[in-house]
Amino acid sequence: MGSVSQAYLESEPVKEARSLISELCRQFYSLGWVSGTGGSITMKVHDSSIPKPQQLILMSPSGVQKERMEPEDMYVLSGDGAIISSPSPKPYPHKPPKCSDCAPLFMKAYHMRNAGAVIHSHGMESCLATMINPHLKEFRITHMEMIKGIQGHGYYDELVIPIIENTAYENELTDSLAKAIEAYPKTTAVLVRNHGIYVWGDSWISAKTQSECYHYLFDAAIKLHQLGLDWSTPDHGSIQVVKGVPSVDCRMNVSKKARLADSNCNGKPFTRCIVLDIEGTTTPISYVTDILFPYAQNNVGRHLSATYASAETQDDIKLLRSQVEDDLKQGVIGAVPIPSEDAEKEEVIAALVANVEAMIKADRKITALKQLQGHIWRTGFETNELKGIVFDDVPEALEKWHALGVKVYIYSSGSRLAQRLLFGNTKFGDLRKYLSGYFDTAVGNKREKRSYVEITDTLGVDKPSEILFLTDIYQEAIAAKAAGMEAIISVRPGNSPLPDNHGFKTINSFLEV
Repeated sequence: MGSVSQAYLESEPVKEARSLISELCRQFYSLGWVSGTGGSITMKVHDSSIPKPQQLILMSPSGVQKERMEPEDMYVLSGDGAIISSPSPKPYPHKPPKCSDCAPLFMKAYHMRNAGAVIHSHGMESCLATMINPHLKEFRITHMEMIKGIQGHGYYDELVIPIIENTAYENELTDSLAKAIEAYPKTTAVLVRNHGIYVWGDSWISAKTQSECYHYLFDAAIKLHQLGLDWSTPDHGSIQVVKGVPSVDCRMNVSKKARLADSNCNGKPFTRCIVLDIEGTTTPISYVTDILFPYAQNNVGRHLSATYASAETQDDIKLLRSQVEDDLKQGVIGAVPIPSEDAEKEEVIAALVANVEAMIKADRKITALKQLQGHIWRTGFETNELKGIVFDDVPEALEKWHALGVKVYIYSSGSRLAQRLLFGNTKFGDLRKYLSGYFDTAVGNKREKRSYVEITDTLGVDKPSEILFLTDIYQEAIAAKAAGMEAIISVRPGNSPLPDNHGFKTINSFLEV
């Protein structure tokens, strides 16, 4: 928008955005987010005829009673942050109008994340969550229902929010906020210690929804802490202090400087996260090849027939169609055309079964197959036809790592659903209480460096070397090491032999870690 006409400034989209900001600020005031003239909100004027980066930006003014703002009190800015329209001054005791002190920080969210709206809250929960431990550089929480309200997260995922240090003036936070946004590519919020939080979303609805969820999670963390419970672990059990072992606060989420200063930590490098492969690492290869794969292959037709009309199965079929189309173009052996959606159900299922059997026989690590297998296995676990199997040392090691405050994740070619089913249904009980998250081939091929870079970015560690990856596959260890992780190879009965002079530490039991 090279120039903005007065007519456009008075158009309905602009008027609606002005009114919405004043309405939301009244609501946020009642929640304690913008009291004492603190906090702020900004949003873009939605206009489908204008590219999002060029859409007008509305911002609330600074130093005013947010609950008493009127639509005409808002500032209008161009997409690059230049002020186009300012509110008229009001008589005493009102101060002269001034655009939000948060403007430079808001613009970072707009430019770096293509946000549609940004909310800055001074809610007490967001302050206290950063004050529980002054050494923490991140807020982490998992296994809480409201995590599902945060973009890109599910119940089993670990939510990680960076914490930056407060400054005397708001605009001095700009650089540190930008660095946090860059360092945490999946975050939609940045906490400011002893101050508040910045939250952004694709639209005002997304920003508002996520803000509500963040404040709920902060409140939950504070109350769990008051009860002596650890909000950052899957089971939210008692905060662990293990004799002869550094405390959770010492070992988790603290800065390098703080770790070196703590005599309990002794300045030694430590593992903050452990990522586990499944097949040949936590679980015998034979369990996968002799039990899970045959079960899926023998029941694929029955499963598709029984659930054919469901949205879940139709989504599975859509993925398989796309995969088979690519396979046919590339001449993949075993790929056969799938009849159109108008064809008889039995014809479609027969072609799907033929393709799935060929994929299983070739042990292909593709999302279309793994997703369907996960849904078939779910039925098997629900009917007790299947039971998860892990090596005997795995539960004890998981419990030990959990007590030490080390976060444990799974990275397998099997779907995340299949992973949860396996660890949730073992003879040792439900082991998912020790697991903080799950990764599958959606993050990439397990033999490619970029997959482990993606995992590192997701976990938000200071350095990749704070992550230990355990696998039985030499090529996977190579890829993880190339991404900067530590890697150990698991040697279990039935695993393939390793090449000579492979250069990696090996273990026969998790208790050796």
